[in-house]
Amino acid sequence: MTKFIKFTLTIFTALFLTIIYGLATKPIHADLSNKYYSFYYYPTLFFHGYGSGAHAEEYMVNGFVKAGVSKTVITADVAGDGTVTLKGDIPHNAVNPLVMVNFNDNHSTNYELQGQWVKNVLEELQAKYHFKKVNIEAHSMGNMAVMYFLLANAGNHNLPQIQKQVAMAGTFDGAIGWNEPANLTVNKKTGKPSAMNDSYQKLLPLRHRYPRQIKLLNIYGDLKDGNDSQVSNASCLSLKYLINNRARSYREVKITGPNAKHELLHHNPQVNKILINFFWGK
Repeated sequence: MTKFIKFTLTIFTALFLTIIYGLATKPIHADLSNKYYSFYYYPTLFFHGYGSGAHAEEYMVNGFVKAGVSKTVITADVAGDGTVTLKGDIPHNAVNPLVMVNFNDNHSTNYELQGQWVKNVLEELQAKYHFKKVNIEAHSMGNMAVMYFLLANAGNHNLPQIQKQVAMAGTFDGAIGWNEPANLTVNKKTGKPSAMNDSYQKLLPLRHRYPRQIKLLNIYGDLKDGNDSQVSNASCLSLKYLINNRARSYREVKITGPNAKHELLHHNPQVNKILINFFWGK
């Protein structure tokens, strides 16, 4: 009888450890609004646009927390000299941690420098938490920081690797009234723009470097006149040409209605649902 009890306990212990190991190495699933969402142990980073800050990301992030996607939010504050300060802490095994990135010098148009800031944030998160993967969302000119980061670091496998990327209202070929080419159009099949500004031309090597593992979602607003009040749909959609069919997947989503305005896209409940489904949906 004693041997039988010991044998039973051994089997039970083995099954228990197997279950625990499985939970530690696989996504966790929770039922939110009658749909399953995946929970991962790596973070999603949010980058704001020109003249903005982490406060612009709060509506989205608070929406994700309210939906039950995550309970962990920290801020990565980037000084003008590139120094990164992490404000808050990500507990061990926190699921879907969210990182709001704040560029103190929010009027810089030096995209190479901003790309270095993106790298600095990733290195700081990696040094403290040992993340090997990340997701990224960027709004407006924040997309240029991300794209210039990829331009310089697409082949650097020592950095955390981007799994999913959301480009929202991206100023890839400029912004209206500033550096967007006049009468800009794009080839619907290839995404090639009719004209390219200087910063876009510098990104062309990405056509041969863009990481193949990334799933990419391109969100843009249309106020019924082909723009979101600040960026034309053509400039947003020119992203397609830069990735040159290299992404693991690529999808474009047009947002309409009053909340499709450039600065309101990241304060839009519809966009929040799209992001939750894209980043964590099953």
